[in-house]
Amino acid sequence: MSHSEKFIAALKQIQKNGQVNPELNSSLNAEEKELLENLLQKGLVDESLKFLDQLDIDNDWNLVKKRLEAIKPIRSIAPSILKYAAILIGLITATYFLFNANLDTTEDSNPADVITLKIGGEDVKVIDQGENQEIVAANGLVVGTQKGDILIYDQNDEIEELIYNELAVPYGKIFNLELSDGTIVHLNAGSSIRYPINFIKNHNREVFLSGEAYFKVAKDVDHPFIVSAGEVAVEVLGTEFNVSSYEEDTEINTVLVEGSVRMRDASISGQNLILEPGFKGAFNKSDHTIGKAAVDLDLHTSWIKGELVFRKSEFNNMIRKIERRYNVTITNNKEELNQKKFNARFHVDIESIHDVMQSISNVTPFEYTIEANENVIIY
Repeated sequence: MSHSEKFIAALKQIQKNGQVNPELNSSLNAEEKELLENLLQKGLVDESLKFLDQLDIDNDWNLVKKRLEAIKPIRSIAPSILKYAAILIGLITATYFLFNANLDTTEDSNPADVITLKIGGEDVKVIDQGENQEIVAANGLVVGTQKGDILIYDQNDEIEELIYNELAVPYGKIFNLELSDGTIVHLNAGSSIRYPINFIKNHNREVFLSGEAYFKVAKDVDHPFIVSAGEVAVEVLGTEFNVSSYEEDTEINTVLVEGSVRMRDASISGQNLILEPGFKGAFNKSDHTIGKAAVDLDLHTSWIKGELVFRKSEFNNMIRKIERRYNVTITNNKEELNQKKFNARFHVDIESIHDVMQSISNVTPFEYTIEANENVIIY
């Protein structure tokens, strides 16, 4: 059994039994034992297996140990468990890059930085994620509450007309919304949603999305739920799905987690597509075609947990997602990087933009600077 196989076997034993049997433990070297102990103490065993089980690392196992040497000095000056976890995840992430980057080379706030709520199309309110407050309509009626990072609207049968609010989330943040019918919406960075403060009987439940959101739709067979996202409308009765409709992207995508949805072209052509769980529907903005394909759901829904996951992703596409989630601008002056494809996983609550860029540059060497923690320049 190779060193890497022994190491993975030891991780699996820890995952199952909480410890490594003496025979296997004695076959590991000091560095491997130290890493195992750190991963166990910081609760990263499952995360480690998730990465390492996908790798063929036998030929380059020494590279992993070199990364260990690089983090040893940190131990004495990093008492924070979260920061220590960031270092260990950084090790795994960088290792993941090292072995997968070349899978396929052909293939004080300003208004822009805060969450805003437009009430009735006029008043604009800044939403602080740490606050609890009432949401008041333009007519003075309390229609819901804010509880930290979620707005919750109440069903009110006294409201008999469609009155809209609009929630906008800037780059670098995500936020949550519970509509008056109980539908839950997770709104990704750089996104906005326009929705009725109260759904009206005998009307479809329709909301308007720009950007990306994950929906858990409350079931109501008499009132279909419709997400209008630019040139596409997604219709459901009760289900979970993700819609991505950023203006700068070439496609509008819907990924179905459970239930059933109909994705249709909102234009006069009326193309439509029924999706099954585990499939993505993609509307091409240039030729107005709709296609579907089976996908890894984790790639499209992990952002809800604060993660960025890439699989055979071109670098220029990775940049857009990194910019949105970290609220930075990336200028790439090394054009040969653009079409290069990578696999990686980052956790935005643990790893900084510097950690991300350092991991990438460890694989494909380049220099970069970060100005005021906002502008990343690659050269």
